[in-house]
Amino acid sequence: MPGIKEEMVVFLVAVLSGAIVCLVYQCIRCFRRIVAHRLAAIGAEDMVFWIGSAVYMFVQIYHTSDGSIRWYFLLGVVLGVILMSVFLNGAGKLIKKIYGNKEKDLSSRA
Repeated sequence: MPGIKEEMVVFLVAVLSGAIVCLVYQCIRCFRRIVAHRLAAIGAEDMVFWIGSAVYMFVQIYHTSDGSIRWYFLLGVVLGVILMSVFLNGAGKLIKKIYGNKEKDLSSRA
């Protein structure tokens, strides 16, 4: 039975794992906005992402808790996804606030 320190480390690894998965998916979404995709390509990208995410999470669970799924690991993954989503949403709003006015100024000059 692991102690509280080991469980806290597992929880933090789970939060980081959830944040990484969320960040990778956001990168895929940004790539889709830059490059036009057909529906089949989007489906293939999503399939590769979810299979890769499943393998990554399996490896993380295997390394941190010898393959047994703990409730605090699942909670940590969900918390990591939520925190990364909030962070990226706030960063996006800040970037739009900073650079949004410059785009309007450039379009009004033309």
